[in-house]
Parts: sequence; structure tokens; C-alpha cells
Amino acid sequence: MLPKMMKAVQQHEFGGPEVLRYENAPMPVLKAGEVLVQVHAVGINPPDWYLREGYKMLPPEWQPQVTFPLVLGTDISGVVKAVAEDVKGFCIGDEVFAMVRFPSGLAGGSRGYAQYVSVPVSEIAVKPEGINHVHAASTPMSLLTAWQFLVDLGHDEPNPLQANRHAPVALDGKTVLVNGAAGGVGHFAVQVAKLKGARVIAVASGKHETLLRELGADGIIDYTKTKPEDLVRDVDLVVDAVGGPTTGRFLRTIKRGGALFPIFPLGFLETEEANKVGVTVSATQVRSNGMQLAELGRLLNSGVIRPVIDSTYPLADAGKAHERATRGHIQGKLVLEVLR
Repeated sequence: MLPKMMKAVQQHEFGGPEVLRYENAPMPVLKAGEVLVQVHAVGINPPDWYLREGYKMLPPEWQPQVTFPLVLGTDISGVVKAVAEDVKGFCIGDEVFAMVRFPSGLAGGSRGYAQYVSVPVSEIAVKPEGINHVHAASTPMSLLTAWQFLVDLGHDEPNPLQANRHAPVALDGKTVLVNGAAGGVGHFAVQVAKLKGARVIAVASGKHETLLRELGADGIIDYTKTKPEDLVRDVDLVVDAVGGPTTGRFLRTIKRGGALFPIFPLGFLETEEANKVGVTVSATQVRSNGMQLAELGRLLNSGVIRPVIDSTYPLADAGKAHERATRGHIQGKLVLEVLR
């Protein structure tokens, strides 16, 4: 018999980490096409703190309209506790992981910071046996982002970030520079590019060099000592996992006919300059995709791709995890562990 109430991290206003409250909340109501997952771990991602603050970096007309109390979180790993009558392929007791309702839940409809979450069956996949719930929860958004940018977009939805459809480029035998290579998306982008046959140059603080070489990076640039745009020329692709207004500095590092993929493209305005130097600039919005997650699960299970955990926190300490995020320089991912 499932309980009527659960514990969740809710917020009743926008603000800093201090607005996150661990408190009682109603259980999710299961709808057609969904499964109910008892959450064991929750991965933390930048959209979590963007939403916590109210997406202040967006123009007012783009800011999502939310209803409080708000529950953050998209990336979960746990055990199926109930299935809707129309659901096939998943059963009570299955261990699963998912990126829940993204970007459709951008205004707080994902509700991952909780003991239970309802998930559309199209968005879940069986958790890889070779990794635990903490590592599984750390992967969905960051790894799907790297995969959809670099390998397979996985959908035909209109691109909210540009007029044209994002198109990955061939990586075999190419040179790829990954900026922010030790972070959540970056450390997966390094591994995905290597998996697809690229030579990878990783840009990160020097303290991450050992890890990045273990993940397959062929070269390391310590940005605290050298500006990569002053050192590198003629790469085929730059994946800027930091992005933002400064991403234009990488245009000079890319050969004509190459590409620049800013993971966070907002604020980047130098598309005219990119056209002048013959560089394609393209970005996309990561989207939930259970089929892709199942494919990636096989790579995680075999160890071909491995997640890196910076640190873990109890769900009740979500505010402390967000405080850690504000300090930056995260190696891999932050994860919340859920008491059962």
C-alpha cells in the first residue's frame, strides 16, 4: 500500500539555495502512460538552479510561468512501484532511470527532488546493472545533451534556439576541443567524441588533468595558465560546455568548414563573424528520450562511458548541494541521495 504523502524538496518563492525546503508533499497521481518510481537518487543540473532563481537570465517573455510550491529536478534513478494499466514493457520492481519531462516540465513539472515521481513511460529506461543509483541518476541530462549534440538529435521538434535543425557532424578522425571538459556535460562530451573516433583536446583547470586523461583526452589545456584561443588552431569542432557570451572567442580556433556547438548559447551574438570565417554555429535543446537512454545505458553498463561524481548530499540537504553548485569548478556531477 503506497502512502498518501511523501517527503520532497519544495520552494514557495524564487531565490537562492535557502528557499529549498524539505517537507511533506502529496504523492504523485499516476496518469495513463506513466509509471510511479520510488526515487533512490537525483542528479542535479544547471536548469535546477536556473528555475530555482526564476530563470532570471531569460527575457521576461521567455521566463516560465510557475505555480508554487515548486519541486525541482529531472534526473532520477529508482524502482518502479506502480504502473498505469496501459503501460507495457515495465513492471513493479524494475530498476529504472530517466530524465523526466524535459523541457516540457521546464516550469517545475518534472518534480524529481522527491521520494516518488511519476514518469511517462516513453522517458524511462532500465537502469544499467553495472552502476549504482547514484551514478545512474547523474547521467541522463548531461549524457543525453552530449549525445544529442554530437551523435543523434533523436527528435524532429522545432529548435527553440535557432531557425534550423541542429545537425551533429562526423567525428571519426576529426579534432574536437571541449571547453569545460571536467563538468557535467563536458566529461561526457570528451568520452562520446573519443567513442566516435575523434582526437580530443580538453580545456579545464589543471587539477582535472589526471581524470580527463583517464576519460580519453589526448591533450589538456589548463585555462588558468593559457587561453585556449591563443594556443589552438584548425580544430574541426569546438564543444563549448560553458557557453554564454564568451563562446565567440573559439571562432579563431576552428578551421573553415568546422563547427562551434555552444551548449549554453544565450548571449552569444557573433553569428555574423562565424559566417565570415566559414564556421557553422549550432545548438539544440536536450529532450527526454527513453530509447536513447536505453542505448546509452548499454554503454554505461559496459564501462565504455563512465559518470564521474563530484559529491553527494542527502535529499534534505538539497540547499547545501545548490550552494556547492554556486561555487563552481565541479568535477562531474552533484547527486542527491533519497532516504527510503
